[in-house]
Amino acid sequence: MPSTPKIGDVPGEFRLSGGQLSGGAFHLGDYSLHEQRGNPVVLAFYPGDDTPVCTAQLCSYSDGLEQLQSAGAVVWGISAQGIDSHERFARARQLRMPLLSDPDRAVARSFGITAPLIGLRRSVFIIDAGGRLHWKHVTAVGATFPPAAALASQLATLPV
Repeated sequence: MPSTPKIGDVPGEFRLSGGQLSGGAFHLGDYSLHEQRGNPVVLAFYPGDDTPVCTAQLCSYSDGLEQLQSAGAVVWGISAQGIDSHERFARARQLRMPLLSDPDRAVARSFGITAPLIGLRRSVFIIDAGGRLHWKHVTAVGATFPPAAALASQLATLPV
C-alpha cells in the first residue's frame, strides 16, 4: 500500500463521479483534481454516509463552507459509497459540498489511507493552488476530524 503523500508532494491526478445538492436538486458530475489547479482543494475522505462521526464531520464542513470558500477553496467529501447513497446523505443533512464516489477505493489507495474493516481512514488533505500537498490530517482509528475552523486556519497560510 502506498504511503500518504508528504507535504510538498503533488498527489496523482484523479477523476471521480459525484454530486452536489443545490436548490433542491442533486447535480451529478465528474470531478477532476487537475481541473482545480489555480484553486486550493480540501479533500475530506470519510468512511461512510450516515454514520455518526462522518455525519458530524460533513455537517461541520457544510456549515463552515463559506469560511472555506472565502479562502478560494473547493471542498469535496470522498467515500466509497455510490452516488445514490451520497444523494440520500446530502438531502438528509442538507450537505452543500460535492460528495464524490470512490467505489473501488483507488483514490484512497493512492493517498495511502485504505484500512481493513472500515475501508479507509478518515483523512483530510489540503492541496494548494499549484497542486502541491499543503497540509494533511490522517487518523489511525477515525473517531476525530479537524473542524472547519482548523481547515480555514490552514487555508489562511497559503500564499495568495
